[in-house]
Amino acid sequence: MSKHLQYNKAESKDVSYILNVLRSIHAVDPKLKEEFDKHLLKLRIKKDQILFNENEVCEYIYFIVKGALMGCTTHNKQKITTYISIENDFVSSISGLHGSDYSQEYVVAVEDTDLLAIHNSELNRLFAYHFELNYIVRVVLGKYYKAAQQRAHIIRVGNAMERYLYFAKTNPGYLDRLPLDLVASLLNVKTSTLLSIQKNSSKANEGNVDLAEFGRKLESYVSDHQLFRQKDIRLHSLAQKIGISSHKLSIVLNSYFNKSFIDYINQYRVNWIKESIRNPEIMQNFTLEALAYSAGFSSRSAFYNSFKKIVGMSPLDYSKNTGGKRL
Repeated sequence: MSKHLQYNKAESKDVSYILNVLRSIHAVDPKLKEEFDKHLLKLRIKKDQILFNENEVCEYIYFIVKGALMGCTTHNKQKITTYISIENDFVSSISGLHGSDYSQEYVVAVEDTDLLAIHNSELNRLFAYHFELNYIVRVVLGKYYKAAQQRAHIIRVGNAMERYLYFAKTNPGYLDRLPLDLVASLLNVKTSTLLSIQKNSSKANEGNVDLAEFGRKLESYVSDHQLFRQKDIRLHSLAQKIGISSHKLSIVLNSYFNKSFIDYINQYRVNWIKESIRNPEIMQNFTLEALAYSAGFSSRSAFYNSFKKIVGMSPLDYSKNTGGKRL
């Protein structure tokens, strides 16, 4: 174990904290609380301080109250990051779990870190008397190994961008908090590559925000003004009305809505017709074809083809199923 680590008896608030974490997984016997009152320890380590080294027995299992730790190993004199853990994670030697063997990795603080700890000898003793502790640790380990398997898979088969996106999705906030070279080591990519991916991803996100803004503006304008009912509506005229270029509008339609211009407009027309069909008063006074022309369709065939493409059935069948009058 790394020298100069100062372990102190945990306070009652520390015991309550860790027990609340355990209770979120399974109810805890009051006698187990007494054991934690006796044996739970706390310590604080500084950034870059080693918690335990390679080739030594890790004597404790730790819980991170505040801060971040990383597990590392060395290969051909190169440091390889094997995992990163932050608040509310349990940490110990993976290869020497429960003090069963020498550790093949070392763990170092990424930030100033506050920890709670219990000695493996005490933990192993408690396993024999407290079923709930066995269950809780099984759940914790299951969660860890599932994440480790997913991480190993994406690093083995995914490209650099896929690894980055996986890490960003499964570890929200980590990229803003942790040194980029550390994340690069974990994902087995060069720091320069990860930096480039991060910049490109940021630009893409900015573009997505831009697309979403124009998408909302487009929907609002088309709906409020019922522009879809104009038979001669064209992409360039719609672009002018909402104040963007035709090229930009095409990008919004294709990338944000995944639709062509005509499919986008016809979706509004079909929805308007469906709503009309559900209104008995309208169906008493208008035929389906009359509704189609009023909605903006220029021909019967265009109306029938679009309706069936979008709804999955003909206008007549939809009218029958909704109780509308067939005219």
